[in-house]
Amino acid sequence: MRFWLGGYTADMGGNADGIGTLVAGAADDGSAGGALSFTGDAVTAASPSWLAQHPTLDIVYATLEAAGTVAAYRRTGESSFVPLGAPVEAGAAVCHAVVAPDGGSLIASCWGDGRVVRVVLDAAGRPSAPVLAAPATDPHSGPVDPFSGVDAAVGIRPAGVDAELAAAARSLRAAAGDEFAHLVPGYDEGLDEEEPAEEEATDPGRVSRAHAAVFLPDGRIATTDLGFDLVRIWRPTTSALRLDHEVVLPFGTGPRHMVLHPSGHLHVVTEYSLEVFTLGAGRDGRWSLLGGVAASGISVDGDAAAELTRSPDGEYLYAALRGSNTIATLRVRGAGERTEPVALVDAGVNWPRHHLVVRDTLLVAGQLSDEIVSLTIDPRTGVPGRVRSRTAAPSPTRILPARA
Repeated sequence: MRFWLGGYTADMGGNADGIGTLVAGAADDGSAGGALSFTGDAVTAASPSWLAQHPTLDIVYATLEAAGTVAAYRRTGESSFVPLGAPVEAGAAVCHAVVAPDGGSLIASCWGDGRVVRVVLDAAGRPSAPVLAAPATDPHSGPVDPFSGVDAAVGIRPAGVDAELAAAARSLRAAAGDEFAHLVPGYDEGLDEEEPAEEEATDPGRVSRAHAAVFLPDGRIATTDLGFDLVRIWRPTTSALRLDHEVVLPFGTGPRHMVLHPSGHLHVVTEYSLEVFTLGAGRDGRWSLLGGVAASGISVDGDAAAELTRSPDGEYLYAALRGSNTIATLRVRGAGERTEPVALVDAGVNWPRHHLVVRDTLLVAGQLSDEIVSLTIDPRTGVPGRVRSRTAAPSPTRILPARA
């Protein structure tokens, strides 16, 4: 089976030269269980960190991350491509692209400046006419009502609220006087009046960082903003994107990538908090946060979540944790609205940037160890086992199945 590899080139400190070619077993095998081999570059490109396939044409789109552009490449042979048209501007550190099911456009997400960009694709698949979507604003930047005790958007208690409640209670008690002071709730009980307030829930250093997009079954589009803890829902128009609504995740979680479950639920992995959140759409079409769990019961300081993918039947999810270099397996419960951690296994690589399920095999890209490995998935438990095959591959960041 053949795959295309995205990777980092020298302009981003990597060792790749462009879009690489990976073969598992024979090139025409229908599974990825065979021996892995890196067979060279399909085309030279500058840091094609993410790759996306056109739904009907043999064209691959690459986010050229250092250049901030999206480029199209037309396949000309078994393992060769040529550029199709000129690259189009997207934004700083463009890191993800996904093509619409009808092949008429793609959505690019830019980590560096938070841009979400719609790019028109013509009948030949050539990209043009990038249009910026409305920029995100930080939902956690507003003042917290000291009497609510809860951030209503996410249903959690934000940092600093205990100190704010205590200060408000003391002020009200002083204003009320001895006769009515007892009527003020004791939010300050057990707190030292001289204790410095906790850090505010907002951080002036927070910036918008769009990171991924998914086309939803009804034609709308979901995008993540890792910097502002948002999943944004868009409606495409003839030439642009119109913001429909937003789902706010807890402060500092960092939603990175998403996977659409066969049930219609959306699972989101968070880079900073190492959790998997589940979103669902109501009868009115509005998406909301249903719940979330830690990707693994074992946490390691310094970990950063990367990719999230699922088994073909949707029974299991797989989240990569860079740092500890592990793969967390979660089981999907109920009608897709709940998940629970099952196991944590060694990824077999350093810095598992991307992974992909192909039947009973999990392919993992080790960005910092310059290799791809395959792990066999136990059909009884859904848990990946030990490394089955390994091949050197320069700075891989994305594994994309080639069109048969």
